[in-house]
Amino acid sequence: MFAALTDRQWLWLAAACYFAGFARGALSVLRGERPSSGAMYGLLAVGYALQFFGLYLRGRAEGDCPLGNIFEILQFIAWSAITLYLVVGVTFRSSLLGYFTAGLGAALTIASLALPSLDATRRAHIFGNNPWLELHAALALFSYGIFALLALTSALFLFRHYSLKSKRLDGWFSFLPSILDLDQIAVRLLGTGVGVLGVSLAVGAVYWMRDTASVNSAKLLITVAVGVAYAAALGFRLGGRLLAKRFAWTCLALFAAALLSLGPVNASRHPPIAAAREEGT
Repeated sequence: MFAALTDRQWLWLAAACYFAGFARGALSVLRGERPSSGAMYGLLAVGYALQFFGLYLRGRAEGDCPLGNIFEILQFIAWSAITLYLVVGVTFRSSLLGYFTAGLGAALTIASLALPSLDATRRAHIFGNNPWLELHAALALFSYGIFALLALTSALFLFRHYSLKSKRLDGWFSFLPSILDLDQIAVRLLGTGVGVLGVSLAVGAVYWMRDTASVNSAKLLITVAVGVAYAAALGFRLGGRLLAKRFAWTCLALFAAALLSLGPVNASRHPPIAAAREEGT
């Protein structure tokens, strides 16, 4: 039965797991209970495995890392965010972070699956069987997954700040980590994201220097601009010039800008558009 499933159907199953984790956490919060971190972790792990297999099927069919259109890019960002949470979520010691991560995974996967136009066409062999370009693109999108978790942490910081300022410490606000813990997590995520994106750009630069004619100026400028903006935010934060609410709002604004940049970056690629993919669901 499972062998007959298409890649999109595997991804729908993953989205269902992410949504189940988010819904379960929401019910716990509404009941005034702390969401179960063990159950949340399990649902996210199952969804992660299903999404990984769905992306694997697409990559095998295309002969490339599945980043050929906006649909695949959004799926990869969701997968990257879940990857990071599964690796370091226990360190964060915040079941609410798992709750919001499940919501992020569900939102990105369901939205991309529910909009057929995002997957109607794709670019074939976009990396030309070049493993270095594949690594560059995969690392860049993985950093976006890190920035997605950073945006979630920043939102939680703003909620905690509001709860302290308004003296609302009961209900679901009581499940939030301390404001100091959220700030430290945000700084670590920002530093990790900037580092991963920096490595991606360095890998790309090595290839581009060998073949400058292949460089797409628009794609290069947008990607570098995103990296510089995040690096500047990190520098200002470490220098004490961007703190508390301003830092959180900056991280949210930067992630919104990073998401908006995906369209122009995807449109600037040169390889031809492949025929529309048949819907598997």
